[in-house]
Amino acid sequence: MTFSETPLLENRYVRLEPLVADHAAELNAAASVGELWRTWYTSIPAPDAMAGEIERRLSLQHSGAMAPWAIVNAQSGRAVGMTTYMNIDEPNRRLEIGHTWLGKESHGTGINASAKLLLLTRAFEDLDCIAVEFRTHWHNHQSRAAIARLGAKQDGVLRNHQVLRDGSLRDTVVFSLIASEWPAARNALEARVQRAD
Repeated sequence: MTFSETPLLENRYVRLEPLVADHAAELNAAASVGELWRTWYTSIPAPDAMAGEIERRLSLQHSGAMAPWAIVNAQSGRAVGMTTYMNIDEPNRRLEIGHTWLGKESHGTGINASAKLLLLTRAFEDLDCIAVEFRTHWHNHQSRAAIARLGAKQDGVLRNHQVLRDGSLRDTVVFSLIASEWPAARNALEARVQRAD
């Protein structure tokens, strides 16, 4: 088993399917609602760039650098977003969960918490990770709050970390969850998912 493999992961709310080119049309539709891809502090692919982004992620998977999934709403059967394991450091049993986005219609539905439960369970219980990292833009307060609700702790801020497509500079907030924190975080996530009923 390698960290870049993408087995089907599912629970009653969400399926994480291995990302394929055929997901592009549904992902275009999900990103188009409310033109979410225009949000300046995120990197959601524009509809006309979706196929290229899928191809980029699959190329990184082929090199062992990423594990990309489509996030599928289990009730509708439609792809509503994407997520990955990235910055994979298999010898040190670390990875980052990132490049995650959900269409606007899926916000606040429990799909994100359900997907994170699947990803973290695989990371800590199947892959024996010692740490899982999350990163987000300083100005993405919604993402920062969601990461903190997972039980992750803020490690720090990488100032002027990236130049964004509009030329602005991104300060990146780094969070992590370590193996000893996973049992309590799992309990909290499972309770959140049950409340989504």
